[in-house]
Amino acid sequence: MWDYSEKVKEHFKNPRNVGEIKNADAIGEAGALSCGDKLKLYLKIENGIIKDAKFQTFGCGSAVAASSILTEMLIGKTVEEAKKITNKQIADELDGLPPEKMHCSVMGREALEDALKNYLHNDDWSEITDENRESKIICHCYDVSEEQIIEAIKNGAKNFDDVSRITSAGLACGRCKESIENIIKQHIKPENKTPLTPVQKIIKINSIIEEIIAPELKKDFGDIELVDVKENNVKVKLKGHCSTCANAKLTLKNFVETKLKELVDEEITVSEG
Repeated sequence: MWDYSEKVKEHFKNPRNVGEIKNADAIGEAGALSCGDKLKLYLKIENGIIKDAKFQTFGCGSAVAASSILTEMLIGKTVEEAKKITNKQIADELDGLPPEKMHCSVMGREALEDALKNYLHNDDWSEITDENRESKIICHCYDVSEEQIIEAIKNGAKNFDDVSRITSAGLACGRCKESIENIIKQHIKPENKTPLTPVQKIIKINSIIEEIIAPELKKDFGDIELVDVKENNVKVKLKGHCSTCANAKLTLKNFVETKLKELVDEEITVSEG
């Protein structure tokens, strides 16, 4: 189970500023129901100052808490000050979020950016973008740049786990994993490996599921079982909390599949069966 701060628990149980603002001056949205989390942010702005902020969200406790604390951070700030709020500051205001839940603070930051862009009609948006940064940001959860990832590789990182351990990139929502792996491929020549036989591959897949993947899922009252392996097509069954979780598809792709790609074969695909 995730280790939540008391502040996260408080804002989840007693969220502030829930609802909508009629005739709001700015409205921003982020996330998607298909991914399990969605946020709509409403702002009332007078003379460049945010007088009120409310939110509506569908998602986990961290999403509610991050949205709640964000509205408190916004009220009373100028638009210019609001533009400088980062997802890390949102998480810090909650006394931290578990790495797996950092995407909730990113969603809050994206909804804020969307609202302010709509309010300013894109004419006065000074936020630094990937296009004009000196180094492109790869992991938005922890604000890790491509340059930092390359530096980690130069210092001995050989795979995704090494890069994550050194930079924290990819430890949260996992959306940047593919980008990180592409950077690794560009800077590290692959080693020649002896292909696994079909039997060896099945044994290795089952071992990784039982020894690495299942223990992680059990922390959140879930579990997993290997159902079938046909070449690189792996079928599994999610159990416990994972079987009913709104993020089940993300769990399969962002955790189970990526872990098997990394440790067994990059051609592996995972589905529930």
